[in-house]
Amino acid sequence: MTNDLLGQALAEYYKIPYFDLNTHEVNSVQVLKSPEELAVKYNILFLMENKDQILLATDDPTQTEMLEALKKTFPGKKILFAFSLSEDIKSKLVFYRKTLETRFATILKEKNRVAPELVDEIIKDAIFYRASDIHFEPTGEEVLIRFRIDGVLQDAGRVTKDYYDNILNLIKVLAHIRTDEHLSAQDGAIRYGADEESNIDLRVSIIPTVTGEKVVIRLLSQYISNLSFVDLGLSYNDHRLLDHNMHRQFGMILVTGPTGSGKTTTLYAVLKAVKNPGVNITTIEDPVEYKINGVNQIQVNEQTNLTFAKGLRSILRQDPNIVLVGEIRDKETSEIAVNAALTGHLLLSTFHANDASTAVPRLLDMGIEPFLLSSTLKLIIAQRLVRRICENCRHSVETTKVELDKKYPYLKTYFSDKNYTFYEGKGCQACNYTGFKGRIALYELISVSTEIQDLIVAKAPAQDIWRMAEKQGSHSLFVDGLEKVRTGVTTLEELLRIARPF
Repeated sequence: MTNDLLGQALAEYYKIPYFDLNTHEVNSVQVLKSPEELAVKYNILFLMENKDQILLATDDPTQTEMLEALKKTFPGKKILFAFSLSEDIKSKLVFYRKTLETRFATILKEKNRVAPELVDEIIKDAIFYRASDIHFEPTGEEVLIRFRIDGVLQDAGRVTKDYYDNILNLIKVLAHIRTDEHLSAQDGAIRYGADEESNIDLRVSIIPTVTGEKVVIRLLSQYISNLSFVDLGLSYNDHRLLDHNMHRQFGMILVTGPTGSGKTTTLYAVLKAVKNPGVNITTIEDPVEYKINGVNQIQVNEQTNLTFAKGLRSILRQDPNIVLVGEIRDKETSEIAVNAALTGHLLLSTFHANDASTAVPRLLDMGIEPFLLSSTLKLIIAQRLVRRICENCRHSVETTKVELDKKYPYLKTYFSDKNYTFYEGKGCQACNYTGFKGRIALYELISVSTEIQDLIVAKAPAQDIWRMAEKQGSHSLFVDGLEKVRTGVTTLEELLRIARPF
């Protein structure tokens, strides 16, 4: 079910109209007509008004005190409601948000519990802006704080070195890291949040640089719980191919790509799709990024000698149906994984390779026997992440084949029509004036057919494997991305930043 259908169904349940905030643009002037305190407390959004009445978006019109509070705020006006999805309303509340610099300045002026308040506000802002990482970078007399949002680092603010010493010590204490160690790399973890429902796991890495200790905090993905295969970016045909293979009784599905390309997110979506009371699913991960009910998840722990290989051996004695190995890193893990897939288990894992076809020779280089790999490997998925165009400020751009050929001469074969309509973001407050908000995956899938099995046994090069896969219907990351450009999901420039046709 799409978000639109869900929204319409809930609107019918509450007997109010549905207002899709993704297709109806709202601006800061409208939104700010409602006080921030009310908007945040009741998750409402001011939409429009006339002299007699106002219309607000809400995700729950049954909140008992909301109507009374609104009547006091807008006396003499009739209050009308429309239903909008909770996450859509929250995305528009960014108009109330002060810049991070302003928040820093306020806390620094007060000079009261500076380190705890600063760290708390920095993490809150990172969560609000959907950042995947927070960087604390010492530079001379100041420390630059940056957020990685949609894969790109953006400046968030600066603090002086005096304040940073206190911030650094607090982070070390929270992450259970030695505070008296300043010359070696250290890792730790923080469980951040007021209660179980709002908790988020943070992974902390500290390294010494010539200008001071640099900290990177990774915010582990809580949003995965709501993701569907459509949200991930899988086309209809790719989804059918994945669905066919993930319901096999045995075999191996590999997801390849560089660090931060969304491999684990894709595998978690698979686990959520195949999870049911009749199967035993066990994972071994480093780290466990998101906890899934009904799945037995094991955290790699080098200190206790619980490695991927040793953990996988133990898992196979636990009568599993489906096994997820966070990453195949070495020969021992790869051999156990292949044997597991061969002996009646569905095995899912990630692997570092540039594309789907190069995964095969790389696995063979690790020492896996070709006949074993050809028997067990069922599907290889390669993926990358591109930024989505911000739906709040997206607009169309007309162009011609002549202009495209001149700007991108190496793409001539991909454009045959005379005229094209592409899309881009103007830049607005909702997307921090970048024109992009959120990310979506590009996919390249190879289904291991009989012909490809023969190529694996013959130790054929990656180019031969890809040529055969292409003949059988596979498309490259670039071709998948080009379809997303044509449908207005991303831009051609963004696609070329991530994936090239050669």
